[in-house]
Amino acid sequence: MRRHGATSTVGAPPGGARSSAGPALVHAAPPPSTLLVRGAHVLDPRAGLDGPADVLVRRGEIARIGAPGSLDAGGREEATEVVEGEGRHLLPAFVDPHVHLRTPGQEHKEDLETGTRAAAAGGFCAVLAMPNTAPILDAAPILGALLDAAAREARVPVGFLPAITVGQRGVALTEMAELRDAGAAGFTDDGLPVVSAGVLRRALRYQRLCGGVLALHEEDPSLSADGAMHEGPLSARLGVAGIPSVSESTMIARDCALAGYEEARIHLQHLSARESVEAVAAAKAHGVQVTCEASPHHLTLTDEAVASLDTRLKMNPPLRAESDRRALIEGLRDGTIDAIATDHAPHARDEKEVAFEQAPMGTTGLETAFAALYTELVVPGVLPLGLIVEKLSAAAQPFALPVPRIATGEAANLTLVDLDARWTVGEHGYESRSDNCAFAGRALLGRVLMTVAAGSVVYRERAFALSAA
Repeated sequence: MRRHGATSTVGAPPGGARSSAGPALVHAAPPPSTLLVRGAHVLDPRAGLDGPADVLVRRGEIARIGAPGSLDAGGREEATEVVEGEGRHLLPAFVDPHVHLRTPGQEHKEDLETGTRAAAAGGFCAVLAMPNTAPILDAAPILGALLDAAAREARVPVGFLPAITVGQRGVALTEMAELRDAGAAGFTDDGLPVVSAGVLRRALRYQRLCGGVLALHEEDPSLSADGAMHEGPLSARLGVAGIPSVSESTMIARDCALAGYEEARIHLQHLSARESVEAVAAAKAHGVQVTCEASPHHLTLTDEAVASLDTRLKMNPPLRAESDRRALIEGLRDGTIDAIATDHAPHARDEKEVAFEQAPMGTTGLETAFAALYTELVVPGVLPLGLIVEKLSAAAQPFALPVPRIATGEAANLTLVDLDARWTVGEHGYESRSDNCAFAGRALLGRVLMTVAAGSVVYRERAFALSAA
């Protein structure tokens, strides 16, 4: 089914399995943009670009890339907006495979419009939404309704990951082939693990037939139990039940073994622990088809931040020890961790304004992802900017989505950032409906000024919009 504003890609299923409709990305596409970004520092590791340049976008497509001052807006047949990029960086826009848009049924937390507006403000040109909604996204009619709604409301292209099991109960598999034909980008029970190894094995076999990738929330509930933060010295000192890192890493080892045995593909969500990185590295060394992601909060914060019992810092998996954070960073550096994903999880304020143990898990992250990573990892010299930029869109590949590139003939998926801009998170509110951000009140460097998604300008930072008018 082709929908208004839809951008579809087809990923070939592994092993020569039958063809499918592939993942659908849809949004309320505004008219394609024609603009000249003049003199920005263009950085795209995939395209081999790292220096000042002019970039001309014509009718939503990158038409020319040239030396600073060499390109002319020109052309009487259409108006060309000129954007002065000197002193700023032009990057390929980001792709987030792990967001919670809370539609249907939880729109008091977030909806398709506010969630994708937050994505645009964070420099993202595409996102994939999780199925733990009300009702749960576990059937083709629900997926069809969501795609239709996204074609009316979404600011940036959005795809959906339906559940692996009916009702996310971990028992009966969903009709994955039907969902895939309807445009599913993959499958996940995110928020809950697939506890039964037998159920997951059947799902992996099904995945080989219908295509797509299984994105897995890795947690052994018998180990995590009623934990509310990382199990360690701080949790003991606070008297808060802890979640041990082995509750994640043991499930990762199991699921990688199953994927290897079935020759199937899996994507592991929000790694948080040193043992998890080690388990993934071992699986990859044995040829398992596994990719994985880490989130900005796990890469930049530790459980010491939870000492205040601020519920905005409560998430699953929890913030862990400094040794875990360093292992995640090293995993990004050596390629064990393939991508960065936000796990943007909005909640209403009254839901978070309760005792720490009673508060729901989750933090927002779309609007702060780039700035947090730049401030905490790039500025101190821990990781190079190019690596962060590459990892923020790398998850497009396992989900068979378009990989943003700054190259002639490519659809324009761009973000213009001011690396020197200092701002305080939440000082002027959020584009998201929710404000449960782990970085709230922090001063960060690096501000997204403009985002172009699927060829159209979808976001302008307020001050930048006024100055550019």
